[in-house]
Amino acid sequence: MTIFRYRTLAVTLSLLACATASEVQVHVEETVGASYTVTLEKRLVKAQGSAKRSHSKHHRKEGIVHKTAYFGNLGIGTPEQSFSVVFDTGSGNLLVPANDCSSEACKAHEKFQQAKSSSVKEVSCDGTAPDWEHAAARDEVTITFGTGEVWGRCLQDNLCIGSVCDRGSFIAATYESRNPFKWFAFDGVLGLALPSMSQGPDFNLMSRLKERKILQSALFSVFLSDLDTERSEVTFGELKRDRLASDLFWVPVERDSGYWEVQIQDITLNNNPQSICKGCFVAVDTGTSELAGPSDVIELLTSKVGVQKDCQNYEDLPKLGFVIGDHILNLEPRDYVDRDFDGCDVSFMPLDVPPPQGPLFVFGIPFLQKFFTVYDEANRRVGFGVANHTNQDAATAASLLVKMGGGQFHSEHAELPGPQSAGFMKKHTFKWR
Repeated sequence: MTIFRYRTLAVTLSLLACATASEVQVHVEETVGASYTVTLEKRLVKAQGSAKRSHSKHHRKEGIVHKTAYFGNLGIGTPEQSFSVVFDTGSGNLLVPANDCSSEACKAHEKFQQAKSSSVKEVSCDGTAPDWEHAAARDEVTITFGTGEVWGRCLQDNLCIGSVCDRGSFIAATYESRNPFKWFAFDGVLGLALPSMSQGPDFNLMSRLKERKILQSALFSVFLSDLDTERSEVTFGELKRDRLASDLFWVPVERDSGYWEVQIQDITLNNNPQSICKGCFVAVDTGTSELAGPSDVIELLTSKVGVQKDCQNYEDLPKLGFVIGDHILNLEPRDYVDRDFDGCDVSFMPLDVPPPQGPLFVFGIPFLQKFFTVYDEANRRVGFGVANHTNQDAATAASLLVKMGGGQFHSEHAELPGPQSAGFMKKHTFKWR
């Protein structure tokens, strides 16, 4: 059995658990120029808490932590079998339970019935053509998550998001550890990370769509809202400017880890640089429900911010900013403080990733609810702008994105890249996550 490890970062997917029984609906809209919008369902899901205070967003009661997750449906096979998945910029493969997975976690979710698909075939887990004649055993992959692991075989079949379909490879899990996978609110994960996070080019959705020139542009954008009156969505192939409350600016992906990683120049309080975590990296991750960062930085920030346990100074707390490029992206107190019946505390989750990969921050859902993000694989860059929410006034929006040196940031019109030919990055056999 060939083993490939690609995901051991503790923060992502150790965060979610069992959900309500209501069905997740995904709607796909087609617009002129081959772009597609997937509407995401927002759910408050449950995770097992601990006796001590949790650093998670939202509230905790009797050992249960409630977190927000966004996910939708996709179809696999012929005829199509439906699965609920997280659209995850922090992983590179599509993963769903296999029909022969007998573990307790798999029994809690929909499983891919391989024998019922007329279009499925087995493939090697390194992305190469299989040589079953000389192989001692079928190829499998081991995927290590923060608090558990998955084993699976690699298949290729028709994959559809609504009416948007192509043929690609994915991982069918034959084993899932009970913790945390039994408690997940979704069946699987659709990875939207860069190609080096995937098992191979055929496992990476955006690489396939780019190669086959299905999209107008080889990018996708994410708009997440905490409001029931707004639609959260992932749009493939275009940038919806009506989702922006500011201009957009771009920063390059700094490293070939497979994550959408950008660099932090500094951290600010009320736009004042603090000389904290200079040169740190941040992974922008739609599959993580929390904000995470190095424990020593969180300890220092907690001291500087001075959040009182009784919440008496909550209204006077500063904006917490991250300098990316020459722009400050600000979070308000409600984004980085957990305020509940127990009182107030900084809600970052400690995450200590050693060099050379770390120190590393992870911008999860609280950040993505504040900022509209664009992921441009062809040009290896990430775009940031203030998300346009209906309950947000112009003054608040202007205070969230600030150019270093003073004033609200106004860029030149951000041009979209045109259609690109395929240009896959080198795949790393062993990956940390």
